[in-house]
Amino acid sequence: MVRCKTYHGAMKDGPPIAGIAALIGDRARADILMALMAGQALTATELSEVAGITKQTVSAHLAKLLDAKLLAMQSQGRHRYFRLADPDVADLIERLTGVAQRTGAARLKPGPREPALRKARVCYDHLAGELGVLVLDGFEKRRFVRRMDDQLELTRRGVEFCESLGLDLETARGRRPLCRPCLDWSVRRNHLAGVLGAAVLEHCYAKGWAKRVPGTRVVQFTAAGERAFRERFAP
Repeated sequence: MVRCKTYHGAMKDGPPIAGIAALIGDRARADILMALMAGQALTATELSEVAGITKQTVSAHLAKLLDAKLLAMQSQGRHRYFRLADPDVADLIERLTGVAQRTGAARLKPGPREPALRKARVCYDHLAGELGVLVLDGFEKRRFVRRMDDQLELTRRGVEFCESLGLDLETARGRRPLCRPCLDWSVRRNHLAGVLGAAVLEHCYAKGWAKRVPGTRVVQFTAAGERAFRERFAP
């Protein structure tokens, strides 16, 4: 009889994920990360209230998240503000939310904001939900973007459309991708992220079509604003 040997180290290629998974898997730290998905920087006191823990405990959690480079910190006067380290972290949290939704990990008491979150919400700095997916559908069907493997590329027609709207695609560019797909947890299809996605959301705010609901991730459109939004971006 030939016995098969087990090589415990055979599948350990690449960066270890267990440490990051353990950090995100803690309920208090998960609440902290979800609160920062709104794109705003928050203080330790604000995050302790969100997570329902003491200031001393939240400090320990924040130190671990900073050390893992999941969060970044900025000091201003006597205050320290915390935010997600970069859009990649936001993308990871959005995808994990989608997996949780798909596997039936629902809240025990869905709040009244759930339908509003599914329709339109902020995902770090861009529009998500049904209306966020609608934007990407419109861009693809009108050939403003094209798929390049798992990425998106803005076409010449897309550049002209963005210029006609006065979208600023250069100021905040930096090392960020111009446009990329982001898997939406509620619709389970991609919405538009990257610099272009953020510019579209800022355009909605500037036009007065929509505004953030304080203390939430909900993006609330007026009736006239949603009509104008759909006329401009729908397929």
